[in-house]
Amino acid sequence: MRISRRSFVVGSSGVAVLAATGSMARVIGSASPALARGHEPRFAGYGPLQDDPAGLLSLPRGFHYRVFSRQGDPLTRGGVVPASHDGMAAFSASVLGTWLVRNHELSAEDIEEDGLVPVEPVPGVTYDPEAVGGTTTLLVGHDRRLVRHGISLAGTSTNCAGGATPWGTWLTCEETDETVAKAHGYVFEVDPLRGGNPVPIKAMGRFEHEAVAFGRNGHAYLTEDASGPFGCFYRFRPTRPLRGRGSLHAGGSLAAMAVQGVDTDLSIVQEPGTVLGVRWVPVANADPGDEDTKVREQVVAAGATPIMKAEGVWTGLDGTIWFVSSRGDGPDAEDEEDRSAGLHAGQIWRYDPHAETMELVVLLPHGSPYDGPDNITAGPHGFALACSDGEDDQWLTAIDERGRVHEFAKNLLNDSEFAGATFSPDGQTLFANIQDPGLTLAIWGPWRRR
Repeated sequence: MRISRRSFVVGSSGVAVLAATGSMARVIGSASPALARGHEPRFAGYGPLQDDPAGLLSLPRGFHYRVFSRQGDPLTRGGVVPASHDGMAAFSASVLGTWLVRNHELSAEDIEEDGLVPVEPVPGVTYDPEAVGGTTTLLVGHDRRLVRHGISLAGTSTNCAGGATPWGTWLTCEETDETVAKAHGYVFEVDPLRGGNPVPIKAMGRFEHEAVAFGRNGHAYLTEDASGPFGCFYRFRPTRPLRGRGSLHAGGSLAAMAVQGVDTDLSIVQEPGTVLGVRWVPVANADPGDEDTKVREQVVAAGATPIMKAEGVWTGLDGTIWFVSSRGDGPDAEDEEDRSAGLHAGQIWRYDPHAETMELVVLLPHGSPYDGPDNITAGPHGFALACSDGEDDQWLTAIDERGRVHEFAKNLLNDSEFAGATFSPDGQTLFANIQDPGLTLAIWGPWRRR
């Protein structure tokens, strides 16, 4: 292992965080060209969170929020808003405002046992009529008020996260490989204007997908949040890269990352600044049937590196790919299947596809109150924003260029996770979900304040 820059810093609540100095600046600068050119002062947080009389969301002074889409609200053309809001992306609707495409992480078990609201089948955009997950598309005006919303993809299952394509569509990922009436575990494409394509992109693999991001050359990088609980990190090389809507259906090759020097799972790496070489293990059968060997079992047997809770993934302006392992339960975990080589409350990794190296940039130590980073995005205001899915309190946290963690929002309503954080194209509104009871919020305020 080669050790590069490393610092020991303290988050805004006094929690120790380990970070590779300067590395976070690369992804933060990628979302803010002015910051990348060194024209902006360093982000230092927005100060302490303020009480919310409504008891829903605590934010820094000067920031405001509005809830504009709730589970059970009537949709524009019949039916109601489904439950379990999750991954989401924002797209420009020009003078009309912003399109949001939103996942609903629902399975048949959620409906039967918890009474949650399913995604109703809609003609033309339904894959499996017996499955209950899918996506909704929302048009939000420049005043941050809902204009209209409706179901854009149905008949999928456990739609957790996903990612925006370079051509302005949303890839929604199924975090399951179950079979309902049809096999699940796929990626589907949803156009904000035209709706969803109910044909799965099978070449991107059948496994417990989490999120996806694209490199400059059109390669897609996918995380796997397997319930095993170990998944892998994958690269999909399309046959027709960067060719627009529908092009991923032309096929491609899938491979999984093997990290050199790691002969166990990725949690063993505990020193931020550690840089390791990688290689790629081809997937022999990307679309296994129920009786076949699962994708992750194929590649781990061939040397791919297992990763506990591989979650959010996003792309820097320089073409590097960033992803999250939300926790490592350690060798002493109570349940044998949850035992990992190392103990941590979150890792942020940077993969350089040109150098074929991986760097551990941020490590949240065990015991951090901001444990379990899940969806993460790089905003245009000098910080990356993480949605926590931890054991206790749930936060939106801002991570600055030195890896320091600053509280930005706290869920005061319950212990349900934040999900789907995404900035509007003009950067002035942050949209985010509280998964249960299914709330979508717009957040705005003095973003430039330091």
